[in-house]
Amino acid sequence: MPAFPVAAESATRNERLRANLTHATHTIRDKRARAVAELPDWQRLRAAGAAIKDRTLRHLDTYLERLEAAVTAAGGQVHWAADAEAANRIVTELVLATGEREVVKVKSMATQEIELNAALERAGVRAFETDLAELIVQLGDDLPSHILVPAIHRNRREIRDIFAERMGAWGRPAPEGLSDEPADLAEAARLHLRQKFLDAKVGISGANFMVAETGTMVVVESEGNGRMCLTLPETLISVVGIEKVVPTWRDLEVFLQLLPRSSTAERMNPYTSMWTGTTDGDGPSTFHLVLVDNGRTDTLADEVGRQALRCIRCSACLNVCPVYERAGGHAYGSAYPGPIGAILTPQLRGVDSALDASLPYASSLCGACYEVCPVAIDIPEVLVRLRERVVEGGEVTVRGRRVRIRPARGHAAERAAMRAAAWAFDHPGAMVAGQRLAGRMRRFQPRRLPGPGRAWSATRDVPPLPAESFRAWWRRTRGDDGEGD
Repeated sequence: MPAFPVAAESATRNERLRANLTHATHTIRDKRARAVAELPDWQRLRAAGAAIKDRTLRHLDTYLERLEAAVTAAGGQVHWAADAEAANRIVTELVLATGEREVVKVKSMATQEIELNAALERAGVRAFETDLAELIVQLGDDLPSHILVPAIHRNRREIRDIFAERMGAWGRPAPEGLSDEPADLAEAARLHLRQKFLDAKVGISGANFMVAETGTMVVVESEGNGRMCLTLPETLISVVGIEKVVPTWRDLEVFLQLLPRSSTAERMNPYTSMWTGTTDGDGPSTFHLVLVDNGRTDTLADEVGRQALRCIRCSACLNVCPVYERAGGHAYGSAYPGPIGAILTPQLRGVDSALDASLPYASSLCGACYEVCPVAIDIPEVLVRLRERVVEGGEVTVRGRRVRIRPARGHAAERAAMRAAAWAFDHPGAMVAGQRLAGRMRRFQPRRLPGPGRAWSATRDVPPLPAESFRAWWRRTRGDDGEGD
């Protein structure tokens, strides 16, 4: 994948993509705003969710061990995966041990993150996505572009064409003369998937939450495909990031109020599935839980960046982000697009590649993402922190060890500018002299900046210099320098 600015430049020229994104994100965020406004204690719920997550992350080792003990006592088996390679190996071996070569999947961000489908395919196992949007993406040989609505970049005419052309290669073909009416498209997907559910012997899921005190897994969804995948197969494998644990059922209550209103703008999800281990004669007879780290404990070591691990994958930040709305999700080159992806991906993967080093800059720092986040992740704060890491380098934690990384290439001018600004702010006399000089040169101000500044001013006008500085205005209106105030 190229760096974000390169990918975004291409995406913003796609008029159909921009129209699809604008319509979808505005519709979702307007519905969410109405759903949230119904709760007078929303801000208290939000604060509670953030506090629970922070407390859990501070004692993550304790709660994960408690979870493992509870799952094992309930008849499940727990596997620990340090990275994506380990997680893929564990899941592949578990599937092959059943003798099956096909699995059905519930929508899962963790399996997208580790690219599980590709790993299974290399082992001769075919994974069938059962979420409607994920099915569209899979049949179209595409990539997800949104956390909640992976096919948000597609309109219904495109979906109709994908179903008509590709559905037969994956199973039951689309009905003859399929229209682009939503009800007809949903019916085509239902008929296609029903036999998959009935035939499947192995199901793979993620989990929205894991309750440590009982070992209970929780999946919330809106279509019912998750319920089918979680109950019909003989073997169920759940792949979950270690940060998804919550201590108690009482804690879970808070998130079951926050998540549906922030994601689908519903008071509660139509399907909330919960299971604890295995039960004779009810549901899968074998349950495996694969707990995935893949950079999460390294993220936890950063006192500022760790708040990204609060994320409950509601996607509210994507729907209000002006950058995402115009560039779409593919430009982020990650399973996690939008503002949360801009802070989570560089922490999970590092900032070594040009793409990952560019993601912290995929933002205007407008703060809209923080305002809607149901667990109060200060995304702009983390973005600035990551920009500092990209430009200055410094110490980070990689696989549990403190290492020093070098500054990313291409930021020498930015580094010099920031250091010059820091020096000027530390020397008031130089600051005043610079302001006076800028004021006198106001009429010579260019509309476009030279050198490295050209990239910034190519798409926006340089703000005009004010007639007088704030210091001069204060002296003129207040009669002093304001020192000591």
